[in-house]
Amino acid sequence: MYLDHNATVPVRAEAIEAVNMVLLQCGNPSSVHAPGRRARACLEQARSQIARAINAHREDLVFTSGGAEANNLAIKAGLAAGARRIVVSAIEHDAVMAPARTSSAEVEIWPVTTGGLVDLGWLDVRLTQATESGEPPILFALMAANNETGVIQPYVEAGRKVREAGHFFHVDAVQMLGKAGFNFAGSGAHFAALSSHKVGGPQGVGALATACDAGVSPLIVGGGQEKGRRGGTENLAGIAGFAAALGATLADDSASVRVRTLRDQLQTRLQAAPGVRIWGDKAPRLDNTLCLTALGWPSEIQVIALDLAGFAVSAGSACSSGKVLRSNVLGAMGASDSEAASALRISLGWTTTRDDIEAFADAWIAEYNRVRLRMAI
Repeated sequence: MYLDHNATVPVRAEAIEAVNMVLLQCGNPSSVHAPGRRARACLEQARSQIARAINAHREDLVFTSGGAEANNLAIKAGLAAGARRIVVSAIEHDAVMAPARTSSAEVEIWPVTTGGLVDLGWLDVRLTQATESGEPPILFALMAANNETGVIQPYVEAGRKVREAGHFFHVDAVQMLGKAGFNFAGSGAHFAALSSHKVGGPQGVGALATACDAGVSPLIVGGGQEKGRRGGTENLAGIAGFAAALGATLADDSASVRVRTLRDQLQTRLQAAPGVRIWGDKAPRLDNTLCLTALGWPSEIQVIALDLAGFAVSAGSACSSGKVLRSNVLGAMGASDSEAASALRISLGWTTTRDDIEAFADAWIAEYNRVRLRMAI
């Protein structure tokens, strides 16, 4: 049973149909003949659909190979625009943290509270310091929703503060898109990263939304595609699938309530077990995400045991080359090393049923009881 929707979402039928339709045709969107014009029309229709879904201008959407490239592109764009320092939240994904750390800019960590929310009081102080010292522009990076805990960040308020102080703001909206409403125009962001496979579209496709007052310095040059902002022939089939999947996801009006109900039922059963702690449950969360720790039961052992029982779950981010690592997110929230080492993420989605939840709870509780007896925890 698949309960790892924050890693990737099962592809929706609408996306498969859209991909197949494009693959059965032939045409390069940059060609001027009839097949090329048809391909261009398909590309621009998808661009418009995705832009409308996030309240952005279609011309401000740059297609990429995924969320990681979009985040990298945003970091480079901020530096090209004049930022000399990057402030990243302590819970950012490596797709933001790594390009920040490997850039030429100084990197500063934006702390979070024990509830998993970025500290807005810290931001106020930092912005005041920057203003009083005449500091050059800073690029602030904040994810809209955390991929491990599901905690929805106060990115709109943060964006307003950063904008008013004259700095740059990037939002990683990869987990937010399709799970909770994301309004790019209302976010105050100069840049926002999106990903197809997080909404039931094909893997290997994403986009960067850019505000009209923000430029883009390309990572990939040559060819002039995407108005010179990202070289290389566009993945037309994947982009069409992205738009179709996002449309189908947003049209499913009852999904949010249904998934949240299932998540809460699962949480009630699991948190009744001794030694279990639910992380981020006092803050606004994505409806589908449940992050827990079970002291003394290492994450990798949980994942393996549950996999053998037929359940696909995660210890956190799926972007660590198959490795199960200690959760830095929980560490930033004040978790002890032993707590962070026992983190488990269950993420539901459009394919999840009540039977899935009940079966998982039965299996997890039975295995945990067995482990507790053996390890005397």
